[in-house]
Amino acid sequence: MADERRFSYGGQAVIEGVMIRGRQAVVTAVRRPNGEIVTRVMKPSGFASGRLRRMPLVRGVIILIEAMVLGIQSLLYSANVAVEEELEEIPQKVLWVTLGLGVALAIILFLVIPLVLTNLLREYLPGSLAFNAVEGAIRIIIFIGYLKVVSFMPDIRRVFTYHGAEHKTVNAYEAGQPLEVEAVRPYGTAHVRCGTSFLFLVLLLAIIVFTFVGRQELWIMVLSRILLIPVIMALGYEVIHFGARHSRNWLMKVVLAPGLFLQALTTGEPDDRQLEVAITAMKEALAADAGTEKS
Repeated sequence: MADERRFSYGGQAVIEGVMIRGRQAVVTAVRRPNGEIVTRVMKPSGFASGRLRRMPLVRGVIILIEAMVLGIQSLLYSANVAVEEELEEIPQKVLWVTLGLGVALAIILFLVIPLVLTNLLREYLPGSLAFNAVEGAIRIIIFIGYLKVVSFMPDIRRVFTYHGAEHKTVNAYEAGQPLEVEAVRPYGTAHVRCGTSFLFLVLLLAIIVFTFVGRQELWIMVLSRILLIPVIMALGYEVIHFGARHSRNWLMKVVLAPGLFLQALTTGEPDDRQLEVAITAMKEALAADAGTEKS
């Protein structure tokens, strides 16, 4: 058990369910319209589980790519279960096309648009630092605005409550509590390793990293933003990784506080039925890691 607890369990919310990534298995638990909880257990990619996953800086990029791929797979599975359609294996080509479109849209929305808007104000900004500060502020405003807008959608709000269920379950597990609804319910819906915190930290780090590029021709700055994405992701992961292990340090509390605060937009208070789904996913992930079947 001591060795098991050193692994950082986590996952994401899906449609009417939760995905938990364990050491040996990726478990997606979804509640069907008839109330039954069904699960799917997948083996994580060997590429994402090998030595690269433990290598500083490199691991951040590897883990994020894996999280996006697993997230799409789990979302498609949960969508099928939620409408009780026949479950079929999604072709890898479809997954990669979907992932590519998602990344492209994110680059346009959170990198290209803020840069273009800031470039329109170029003559009013005295230097590179001011330019990148304004660009970063626009980027953060767009990010928070995006989260605020999608949080008004009923279906997304429900996914966000499952996000809260996932966090509560992980928090309870890491506190050594039994994985039962009554024990999990009191825990908070925020977690230091949340993807929301990671993305917000990446936006802040981008201001610093892009400052070294300086003010160049627009096409050079656009290219630099895209090429430096892996660098910023790697740095962001290392900060989150360090902060999660030193969460009592006052400096880490300050660094992580904005991301934890922002999770109020991406998590909701789950009901007991949603907690049951998250607990089911966590129990099966733990059972797979222990080499036993769920009782």
